[in-house]
Amino acid sequence: MTTTVHPTATTAAEFIALDERWSTHNYHPLPVVIAEAEGAWVTDVHGKRYLDFLAGYSALNFGHRHPALIAAATAQLGRVTLTSRAFHHDQLGPFCQELAELTGTDLVLPMNSGAEAVESAIKLARKWAYQVKGVPANTAEIVVAGSNFHGRTTTIVSFSTDEVARADYGPFTPGFVVVPYGDATALAAAISDRTAAVLVEPVQGEAGVVVPPAGYLAEIRRLCDERGVLMIADEIQSGLARTGELLALDHEGVRADLYTLGKALGGGILPVSAVVGKREVLGLLRPGEHGSTFGGNPLACAVGREVIKLLRTGEFQERSAKLGAHLHNRLGELVGRGVAEVRGRGLWAGVEIAAGGPEGRAASEALALRGVLCKETHETTLRVAPPLVITEQELDTGVDAIAEVLAK
Repeated sequence: MTTTVHPTATTAAEFIALDERWSTHNYHPLPVVIAEAEGAWVTDVHGKRYLDFLAGYSALNFGHRHPALIAAATAQLGRVTLTSRAFHHDQLGPFCQELAELTGTDLVLPMNSGAEAVESAIKLARKWAYQVKGVPANTAEIVVAGSNFHGRTTTIVSFSTDEVARADYGPFTPGFVVVPYGDATALAAAISDRTAAVLVEPVQGEAGVVVPPAGYLAEIRRLCDERGVLMIADEIQSGLARTGELLALDHEGVRADLYTLGKALGGGILPVSAVVGKREVLGLLRPGEHGSTFGGNPLACAVGREVIKLLRTGEFQERSAKLGAHLHNRLGELVGRGVAEVRGRGLWAGVEIAAGGPEGRAASEALALRGVLCKETHETTLRVAPPLVITEQELDTGVDAIAEVLAK
C-alpha cells in the first residue's frame, strides 16, 4: 500500500493554492489566510493582525473566542456532544425555555443553519394555513420582499430576486409572491385568501443594510392581523443585539408570530439556529413531520445558553446602540467624500460607494492591505458589521481606513 505524503502549507499563497485546488469555488474570499483570532482582531499565517469589520455576517457578535462561550463549549465537550433527538438530554429543555423567555415567545424549534430555520418557518406557515386558516391543500402562498436574502436552498432561491443565486437551479418551488421591499401598498394588494404568511427581514442585510421606511413593519403587522396572516421576521442577521435592540423589530415596537434566529446564536463557535414564536403555530408539529439530526444537540444548546446569558444583561444591546451611533456619525462625515449614502442601525452599516469610486471588491482588497477586513455586496456597497466587543478607538481605526480608500 502506497502512502501519499501531503506537503504542509506554510505561506498564505500556499494555503490559498490548496483552497483553490481542492475546495469548490462557491465563495470568492479576500486573499487573507486567518490562523488565529481574539475579540475584534484576527491574525494571518504570517502574524499580521487585521481588525474584523465583518464579524462573520453577525455570527461573531460577541467577538472571536469570547471567554465565557469558549468555557461553555469546553465544559460541554467534556460531557456529551450529540445524542440525536431519539433521547432527551439535559441541555435542550433549559435552552428552549431560556430562549423563549429571552424573546418573549412560547415555543422553540432548534435547528442548525439560518437557511434551515427559514425552511422550517415556511413549512410551519403552510401547515398553519391548511390546518388552522383552512386554505385549500397545496395552494398556500407566502408574500416575500424583493432583494431579500434568506439563504440559498432550492426553495429559498425560488423567491430570490438575485439572478446569481437563481441561475441554473430551476425548476423553482411555487407558492411565493414577491413585492418591493418597503412598499406596504404592494404588500396589501398581494395578500389573498390563500396567503399563509408574510416573510420579511426587518433590515435587509445582503441588499446593503437597507432599513425600511418608518411605519412599514407596523403596517405589515396590522395587515397580517386584519387579513388573518402570519408575520415571520427573519432576524438571523439583524437579531441578537446587532442593531442596538435584542431584535430589530423591537425598534418599531412590533411583534412577529414567528422569528428565525441564527448566526450569533452559535456564539461564533458552531452553527445554531431556531424558529421561535407562538404555540398555536409551532405546536402544530408532530413527531416525524420535521427534524434534524444535529438540531438542538447538547453542544449547540450549551453554547446557545451562554449566548442567552450574555444577552440577558443588556450589555451588548447597549454597546451596539452607543457604539453604533458613533459609527454612523463617523461614516456620515464621509458622505460627499467618496461615499454616496450610509444606511443601517446599531453596529451595522451599508456604505454606498459614490459614483466614480472603486468597485466594492477593490475597496475591500484595499482595506485588507490596510489591516481592516470588510466585504462588499452588490459591487457598490461595503458592509460594516464589527463584533459588538469592539472599542470606539478601534471603530475609528476602521472608519479612517475606509475614508482613505474611498477618498482616493
